[in-house]
Amino acid sequence: MIYALFYTFIGFMAMEFSGWFIHKYIMHGILWKIHKTHHAHTKGFFELNDLFSLLFASIAIVLIFLGIDRGDYRFWLGLGITIYGMSYFFLHDVLIHRRLKLFSKPKKGYLAGIFSAHQAHHYSKEKDGAVSFGLFIVPKKYFKNKGR
Repeated sequence: MIYALFYTFIGFMAMEFSGWFIHKYIMHGILWKIHKTHHAHTKGFFELNDLFSLLFASIAIVLIFLGIDRGDYRFWLGLGITIYGMSYFFLHDVLIHRRLKLFSKPKKGYLAGIFSAHQAHHYSKEKDGAVSFGLFIVPKKYFKNKGR
C-alpha cells in the first residue's frame, strides 16, 4: 500500500514540477501559438490550448495500461498523473476560469492565493512577461492578506 501511495504521489508531484517547466519554457516558448489561445480568452468552451491536456492524459493512459497487469509503478504513476489532471481541471478550469459555472471566486485561504497567482499570470496577454507558472505551488506573496 505504501508503494502505491508513494508512486501515486510521485506522479502527482512530477506533473506539478514538469508542468511548471513545460508551461514556462515550452508553452510560453516554442508552442506559444497553441497556448496563446488560453491567454486570449476566446469565445467558446474549447480552446486550442486544450491539446496540452490531451497530451498529458494520453501519457497517463499509456502508463496505466502498461502497469495494470502487474500493478507496478507505472500504473501508480499514471494514477497520480490522472489525479493531478482531475484536480487541475477542477481548480483551473472550473474554479478559476469558470468554464463550468459551479462555484464563485474563492475569497480566502489556499484557493484564494492560487486564484490570485493565476490572475497575476494572466495579467500579461503576451508570450513574455507572465509570472507564476505553477498551479498548486505558488509564491507566498499571493497568500498575503487572503482571508485574515
